[in-house]
Amino acid sequence: MNVTTNVVFEVLQNSQKKISVMQGGTRSGKTYNVLTWFIVKLLQEKGKTLTICRSSLPSIKGSVMRDFIEILSKYGLYSEEKHNKSENLYFLGGNVVEFVSTDQPQKIRGRKRNYLFINEANEVNYESWMQLALRTTEKIVIDYNPSDYYSWIYDKVVPREDADFTITTYLDNPFLEKSIVDEIERLKTADHEYWRVYGLGERAISQATIYTHWKRRRNFPDGGDVFYGLDFGFNNQTALVRVKNFDGELFVDQLIYDTKMSTALLIDRMRSLGLDRNSEIYADPAEPKTISEVNKAGFNLKSAVKDVYAGINKVKSFPLHIKSESLDLLDEIKNYKWKTDTDGNTLDEPVKFRDHLMDSMRYAIYTKYAKPKRGWVV
Repeated sequence: MNVTTNVVFEVLQNSQKKISVMQGGTRSGKTYNVLTWFIVKLLQEKGKTLTICRSSLPSIKGSVMRDFIEILSKYGLYSEEKHNKSENLYFLGGNVVEFVSTDQPQKIRGRKRNYLFINEANEVNYESWMQLALRTTEKIVIDYNPSDYYSWIYDKVVPREDADFTITTYLDNPFLEKSIVDEIERLKTADHEYWRVYGLGERAISQATIYTHWKRRRNFPDGGDVFYGLDFGFNNQTALVRVKNFDGELFVDQLIYDTKMSTALLIDRMRSLGLDRNSEIYADPAEPKTISEVNKAGFNLKSAVKDVYAGINKVKSFPLHIKSESLDLLDEIKNYKWKTDTDGNTLDEPVKFRDHLMDSMRYAIYTKYAKPKRGWVV
């Protein structure tokens, strides 16, 4: 089987250590190539068990499991008959691949395995790591973006004698579209801290996270006042969020997060989500023409107020809950940071990078609840 790989695959092929730590910037291809390496390895073996972990089942299904199935399909290896979807198992060449979330302690205690892959390991706590590692007899691979300054990975795993350590960046992924490369390289001038983490794959040094007051929720309450925020995009993501105010607390989940979305496609998606003229939608004020076109199709979009700093403070004024299944929203809010100067001082301006859902959430909440000022268009 001829496979398309990058340096991550080669490092794993040559590794003599029990543990391989894959630290990387955004879009470096680390997860995809770790999965490819394990698939190739299992096709040459029998009777082995590979456990693939992440912090929650929704995050597994929306990321690493999707990539695993995509790779199998790409090489004509995927079979519905071998995929036990109810138990999150896949049977590959006489081996078992199990997908396990670390938010279910009973799932990670007591099980033994040959191989372990922890995806986005900085989302997993140290206790879960210990339970998983102690029950793995052969190879362990972990990967992560180094966006956290403090992590058990740096202190407890990287220094181990039985661990090797690799940093990869977007430059190690030759298959990226130019538009994605350009977006990443804009960080050189946008924010030096983001460039360190997402461009160069180096460990974070700043603690300038904007939103720290939110909680992750699996289930939202029924009822409440519902409204929406919309950020337009094409090469970048079009982002639509639903916000619910229930007893003074806000509950937010993502509905749309897609690139290459024309106005016609956006209209179709909004209709399929059950939105109509009665839906209260606050949209990116920089796109009045698009707002007009969407409204002609039977909606009632209002131009949002684009006061970024005041909008962020308004969002901070409410207890905030994020839906567990909203993976892109969770990713953005965890990594939404203030700009810093070359001395590390925090500025009153967020970094413009992976912030489309943050913009749409702010549009909705600030325009809905801020006191109107003269001259506002809403």
